[in-house]
Amino acid sequence: MGIVDEEFMPNHFFKKTALFSSVMMLLLSTSVAMGNSLENLAKSLAKIRGEVETLQMQLDLEKEKHGSRISALNSQLADLSVEERRQKLSIEKLQHSIEKLGVTAKQAEQSGESLKPFLLAALGEYRRHIQTGFPFKMEDRVKAINDLENNLINQQIDPNKAVNQAWSLIEDEIRLSKENGIYQQTIMLDGEKVLVDIAKLGTVFLFFQTKDNQSGMARKLAQGGWKFEMVDNAGDRERIRNLFDSLKKQIRQGYFELPNPLKK
Repeated sequence: MGIVDEEFMPNHFFKKTALFSSVMMLLLSTSVAMGNSLENLAKSLAKIRGEVETLQMQLDLEKEKHGSRISALNSQLADLSVEERRQKLSIEKLQHSIEKLGVTAKQAEQSGESLKPFLLAALGEYRRHIQTGFPFKMEDRVKAINDLENNLINQQIDPNKAVNQAWSLIEDEIRLSKENGIYQQTIMLDGEKVLVDIAKLGTVFLFFQTKDNQSGMARKLAQGGWKFEMVDNAGDRERIRNLFDSLKKQIRQGYFELPNPLKK
């Protein structure tokens, strides 16, 4: 028979008990840690989901803003296209009138007196074109027509030469529709004549700056005609200032964001 050490039995039992307790505590700790980890992961996922939803809302809002901006720009582009076509048609009509005069001049071998009524009618049409059209140096342009008309009526110029001068005036008008630049002009502003710097873009856009650094533009009126008015929006003033700075630096082509003078 074997001999059992009585001291060994309790010690062995206690060691196993301690080992079992340690394992249980480790398992419990691991379980708690895993639970905390899963809870933290769930919170992180919820936070990320919230951030994704917020970003998606911001993206949708930006898309909507972009769509609205594109629609507004398309509308402005349509306005500009209509105005450009109107100006071209008006100039083409004047060209046609002068061309008819040229044909009549070639057919008329007499002194040219028969040309006078046709030429005077064409000059009258040209004057109406200026007076109701783009408000750039209107007084100077009308004066050139009046001088030619008076010389023709008072027989101070041969009708055939008058036709050539009328054609030169039409060519000046065509050139105006293509040129961009800075000029000086006296305008009517709030009922007063004011000398201002003018930024002219073809015969569609006309912006101005006063001596005290105020900005404005010639706005197309719904009932026809144009009106010079100040702009009170800080963004529009900055856009006009940038345009003047670019034109002064001889930068005549590029992308410019400008207030729309054709907007009703």
